[in-house]
Amino acid sequence: MSKIKNETGLKDPLSRYAFGRIREQLEHRAMWLAVLSDEAEKHGLPMEEYAGDAIRRCGCIQGKKLSGGSKDFRVLKKNLFGYFARKVFEMNIIESTPDKLSIDFYYCPLVKAWQKMGYDDEKIKKLCDCAMCGDRGIISQFGGKLNLEQTIAEGCDCCKIRFVRDENTEMEVNNE
Repeated sequence: MSKIKNETGLKDPLSRYAFGRIREQLEHRAMWLAVLSDEAEKHGLPMEEYAGDAIRRCGCIQGKKLSGGSKDFRVLKKNLFGYFARKVFEMNIIESTPDKLSIDFYYCPLVKAWQKMGYDDEKIKKLCDCAMCGDRGIISQFGGKLNLEQTIAEGCDCCKIRFVRDENTEMEVNNE
């Protein structure tokens, strides 16, 4: 039996419908990752050998655009974690400073997609870790790193995502 709890807290029908449509798009993205990983594994290429690098590269491209050259994490909050994202992921911004952005996510459409596809908890956890490589790439463009204190995919009640300044982070070069 799965230990992952990932149910929406949105109660009113209009919110469930409106934000549900956005969630469906994110679920579709999660399905892509899952079926690509399944097919690659059929050909002898484990997900851990390619997916994280590819998704991180995508995150670097996105992060460069989101940052506009800024290193201020409040720019990331403004450009990526606005009203709609907060509703879709049922997130709370815990702290937002130029050097730290702490967010708790109480719902994950990606995990929901993998649950609907029938994946077990271990596979969902691996897919989640790969997907988070995008966030690792994004924050690298702000000179930071991602600390995951806990995740829904591990069976926790929320994802505790902490973006922190990392003076050792070098801006990654990506091939757009």
